[in-house]
Amino acid sequence: MARNVSSYLIDDPKYSFLKDLGLDKKNDGVFNGKWEANGQVIQSYSPANGKIIAEVKTGSLADYETCAKAAQDAWHSWAEMPAPARGEIVRQIGDALREKLQPLGQLVSLEMGKILPEAIGEVVEYIHVCDLALGLSRTLPGTIFPSERPGHVLIEKWNPLGLIGIITAFNFPVAVFGWNSAIAMVCGDVSVWKPSDTTPLTAVAVTKIVESVLVKNNIPGAVAALCVGGKDIGQTLVRDHRMKLVSFTGSTAVGQEVGVEVQRRFGRHLLELGGNNAIIVNSDANVELLLNAALFACAGTAGQRCTTTRRLLIHEKLFTEVVSKLKKAYASVLPRIGDPLLSETLIGPLHTQAAVDAYKKTVAEAVKLGGTIEFGGKVIDREGFFVEPTIITGLPHDSPLVMAECFAPIVYCIKIPDLDTGIQYNNEVEQGLSSSLFTENLADVFKWIGPHGSDCGIVNVNIPTNGAEVGGAFGGEKATGGGRECGSDSWKSYMRRATVTVNYSGTIKLAQNIRFGD
Repeated sequence: MARNVSSYLIDDPKYSFLKDLGLDKKNDGVFNGKWEANGQVIQSYSPANGKIIAEVKTGSLADYETCAKAAQDAWHSWAEMPAPARGEIVRQIGDALREKLQPLGQLVSLEMGKILPEAIGEVVEYIHVCDLALGLSRTLPGTIFPSERPGHVLIEKWNPLGLIGIITAFNFPVAVFGWNSAIAMVCGDVSVWKPSDTTPLTAVAVTKIVESVLVKNNIPGAVAALCVGGKDIGQTLVRDHRMKLVSFTGSTAVGQEVGVEVQRRFGRHLLELGGNNAIIVNSDANVELLLNAALFACAGTAGQRCTTTRRLLIHEKLFTEVVSKLKKAYASVLPRIGDPLLSETLIGPLHTQAAVDAYKKTVAEAVKLGGTIEFGGKVIDREGFFVEPTIITGLPHDSPLVMAECFAPIVYCIKIPDLDTGIQYNNEVEQGLSSSLFTENLADVFKWIGPHGSDCGIVNVNIPTNGAEVGGAFGGEKATGGGRECGSDSWKSYMRRATVTVNYSGTIKLAQNIRFGD
């Protein structure tokens, strides 16, 4: 696709929302309490039309060092603030996001490529996490345990980790930062954010919103530092001993390298990696309910969610019916692939040309291996990175293609004879992020969510594999990385615990009735 470099979209009145977010034609991509950057200039493109939105000056290694040092310095005063006071700051960030909900959602849609309702929903997700964090700030627990020794008490005390690094991916350029930042902030941590270098404008806009709240409250801006950059910035952050936790969202291959590198220095890591997610269609499934779920689960966001359904494991009694009706559902949305900012659009573009190339390669390989393209399989001839959502049958459950994740709207339909086989197929891939079972059988529900059921971190019943709420812990097992973000007790990742023994007896008495000396 030829790119039009004659003008920038930010200069077009149609995209005036960009300037509403404080963006300019040229933007600094480093914030350490002030905006300054000394790295190379990159251009952000819209995947819907290939046009340049605006420019961002990235951070150099020296800029990263300035961010890390400023954030570490800011931590001392931030950690001393009472948790409810930190929660109040996060509450204000949520309100500031509400004020910019529409333009920020439009920016996500323009720069990432997801449709506007999903993009706005992503910003809402950050807002919801701010609400969650506010409540958490007044309920962070501590525990008192009974001591076996007279005049002693055991206390479990939670304290902030300190400085953490947040590395996010292109597909959720707002929400994943919000999941980490809001919870980490109320826990007393500060952060350096390294966003995807293909969604830098969103990172700059979000940081400006957070900055406005920090400035208003006379809090050092480096509490939420930003350093846009490439692989060198990410590698430096991962290896930085000052980073008590590195939260990484991305591919399994890169995440494994991150995990090993962080562990090498005995740091903590929180990994949110790939997902080769499956929906099992039981023999008694409500087919209409399934179809409503599968359309979004398989084709929504152009297949670019880590929770996108990649495999439909369909009972043999329903296989022909489900595939036939799913093809009709896909056909109904084909005319609604287009500009993600338009209200009638249901599916936007892939994010990059590399994603289109991976889609084409996967479709060609599926045919070579004996698969049947039931629907789609083509790149759409128009400006932008648009492809047809694709349904493939005829490949075995353990085909190398089926076992691998292609980050595109491709779903493999596989026939199963029973639920036990479906569970086996669900669990045989290396990832373990999300899964769902469609059934009306209560006994099968409890088998599915039990010890011999799905081995994923997200185990759904009669809903899609994607679209998680913030109240539960989000994350997966196996090669998905094991990290958990958002709700439940995910806050523990951002804090360190100490077991404290207080002796108020006036004498020394050892545990386990040990006597030492007279």
